[in-house]
Amino acid sequence: QVQLVESGGGSVQPGGSLRLSCEASGKSGSIKLMSWFRQAPGKEREGVAGTKMPGGPIYYADSVNGRFSVSQDNAKKTLYLQMNSLKAEDTAIYYCAAQTWGSGIWSGLNSYQYWGQGTQVTVSS
Repeated sequence: QVQLVESGGGSVQPGGSLRLSCEASGKSGSIKLMSWFRQAPGKEREGVAGTKMPGGPIYYADSVNGRFSVSQDNAKKTLYLQMNSLKAEDTAIYYCAAQTWGSGIWSGLNSYQYWGQGTQVTVSS
């Protein structure tokens, strides 16, 4: 079992920045792929960014490429999402997800066995 806990969400004005954290516990050493997803009201959950663990290639959705960046601290078993130049359309609940088996693509919801509870990000003036 793997447990994921997100933190760092909040409210920010357009153009601002936030950093989200996702701390893994339990059998975190078995994680092969770890990603961030988001779900806005009335919309489907979508992939934001993902990375193979540890230290693998990083993938970004076109909508955030150049504004968001993913990093990991293996000692702390934590994945970060640095979000810069935030826009109103980035408003959503952000979820962390982990894959421990299988080989699904990073942006596929069904690729993951474990999900965090989510953290709200609101971008508004």
